[in-house]
Amino acid sequence: MPLTETSLAQVSRVRLVGAMGIGQILAWSSTYYLPAVLVSPISQATGWSVTSVVIGLSLGLLVAGACSPKVGRMIDRHGGRSILAASSLLMALGLALMGTAQHLAIYYLAWTIIGFAMAAGLYDAAFATLGRLMGETARSSISGLTLLGGFASTVGWPLLAFLEHELGWRGACFVLAGAHLLVGLPIYLVFVPKTQTSHAPVACSTGVNTGTSKLTTYRQLFLLVALLLTLQSLVTSTVSVHLLDMLKLLGIATATALAIGMVIGPAQVAGRIAEFTWGQSLHPTWATRLGILLCLTGIVLLLPAQPWLAFLAIALYGAGNGILTITRGTLPLVLFGSAGYGSRMGLLARPMLVAQAVGPIGAAMILDSFSAETLLMLLVGFALSGLVASSQLPAPKPRP
Repeated sequence: MPLTETSLAQVSRVRLVGAMGIGQILAWSSTYYLPAVLVSPISQATGWSVTSVVIGLSLGLLVAGACSPKVGRMIDRHGGRSILAASSLLMALGLALMGTAQHLAIYYLAWTIIGFAMAAGLYDAAFATLGRLMGETARSSISGLTLLGGFASTVGWPLLAFLEHELGWRGACFVLAGAHLLVGLPIYLVFVPKTQTSHAPVACSTGVNTGTSKLTTYRQLFLLVALLLTLQSLVTSTVSVHLLDMLKLLGIATATALAIGMVIGPAQVAGRIAEFTWGQSLHPTWATRLGILLCLTGIVLLLPAQPWLAFLAIALYGAGNGILTITRGTLPLVLFGSAGYGSRMGLLARPMLVAQAVGPIGAAMILDSFSAETLLMLLVGFALSGLVASSQLPAPKPRP
């Protein structure tokens, strides 16, 4: 039986999301997740301090934050195909330069280039691309993309460890650079369709699509969304970097802390699967509230410092974080519409990336000067503030 036009469109959408998902796994593995595996080898081989090496990622995130609004506007005007393809080229260049770096200044230059690539190639640019192609029907595709992207650490960390063991950290960088040229670049050029260029200024919606709210202006609502997403970025970046240290300072044995930390990845994927499977009928505002509540509950349950409770805590936290990765893209799309979606995603990404860059540094200072309990209470405050902010977002009442 021949495929109908609708079936062909569905097959095309699945192929697009699958291809972009592979691109996201490669992009995240070779940028955001790279230091987790290569920091120690780089420090040991070069003599640079671990702090100096980690600063490279913070620099890249700051550069990405500075560039994201411009990238979003470019995707609104020209589509995401060329932007995503350029990100693969920039990642290849940055990684190749990193592999040759003999001086810290060259290493930081490499991360600067990678920062431009992160702005053009990570979730925000990918979400904007899907929004540009599919309009307000992009929600399920965004969910599917984040579901695939959730395997970045699962695939990336073992691969990076293997490459570093076999080829050294410089060889690992060169292989990743080649992967962007041989895998990432062709994926974007072949599977992401071209879109017509628009030379007219992109209009931004001045209202919201559904529900009612006390916030009557677009600016107020946009700032509220930016606030809650930035607060959540502070929480997630801090937990990602300092979870093991916090658990050990709470008195949990190192081996147990490692086992607890391993729960995050599967829990995130489980949260994304649940949202993708059952959450499509749930308004993104309610999904956001649920995600923040799960994260908040998980952090609170870490405070008693009981190992068995910590496993449950991290499972809840991971599931909430998995849901929030999706609503980061779907919430602005549903609240504001598809017009100007790329520009909005770029503007929202800026404070989030800055928070990811500076949050772990501030958290390290708190751990050094105070305690793990102090840091956890601060994270509880951030998550609770985000939950309060989300309560002001417009949303229809959930169906009984």
